[in-house]
Amino acid sequence: MPNSGNFFEKQRSASIQNKSRLCVGLDPDPNRLPKGVDLKDFLFSIVDATSDLVASYKPNAAFFEREGVAGYRLLQELIEIIPEHIPVILDAKRGDIGHTAAAYATAVFDVMKADAVTVNPYLGTDSLRPFLDHTEKGVFILCKTSNASAGEFQDLLVGDEKIPLYLRVAELANNWNEHSNVGLVVGATYPEEAARIRATAPDLEFLIPGVGAQAGDLAAVVDASIDRNGQGFVISSSRGILYAWETGEAGDPGYAPGGWQDAAREAANQARIEILNVVDSRGKTWGDA
Repeated sequence: MPNSGNFFEKQRSASIQNKSRLCVGLDPDPNRLPKGVDLKDFLFSIVDATSDLVASYKPNAAFFEREGVAGYRLLQELIEIIPEHIPVILDAKRGDIGHTAAAYATAVFDVMKADAVTVNPYLGTDSLRPFLDHTEKGVFILCKTSNASAGEFQDLLVGDEKIPLYLRVAELANNWNEHSNVGLVVGATYPEEAARIRATAPDLEFLIPGVGAQAGDLAAVVDASIDRNGQGFVISSSRGILYAWETGEAGDPGYAPGGWQDAAREAANQARIEILNVVDSRGKTWGDA
């Protein structure tokens, strides 16, 4: 079960221990499970197979909520069995007015015991304050997301400076980081924008989705996102790891249950090494992760 303490310190510690900047997303699809394996066994086995290869885990709340009460129970059990030293980011994208946000923050941090959460800043500072006031927890603010239509709002020019809205979010995130618990969600599919965000927010941690199924360029986004200390990011991968058994060497219909765990581990380790190699090739080291 995740313990208390500053989220980013905890993630950095796990990153050093496992030589990893990989965050495995846990987005379970009941239609893509190996034959004879139920949702709980699948998720627990993924964690068991990869826990020495990751910097964090990121369960997506939607995939549990759609299962109703049983899904909420499973999410809580999943968070509890994740090894204590590995932080959990609940990908919930919460965002609502103050008293509702306070209820969401209580649910995420006090009930579900997550170490961090993703939030939507569209409603402004008061919608984020209840999350930010949990000073030991991480708050990843949606900034430049990886989806194709992200620019419909995020690229709009705002303010006297006529800068993209995503850069205004990054500017505000600097101000919101008074407790050193703020990060940004920055999609791998937009490396040029990531570079602009890094210049605007040099000290904030990036949570980077979009490298796997969405075909973001790993090298390009690492170049754009890495901070001056060779740190500052984790790469999130979900489907490419969870469902690696579907396309691996043993990914035929007769692939025996159990072998999919090896496929997930191999995919996670490959992703971990690819990230490590990009960082190393830029002259950075893992001593300070």
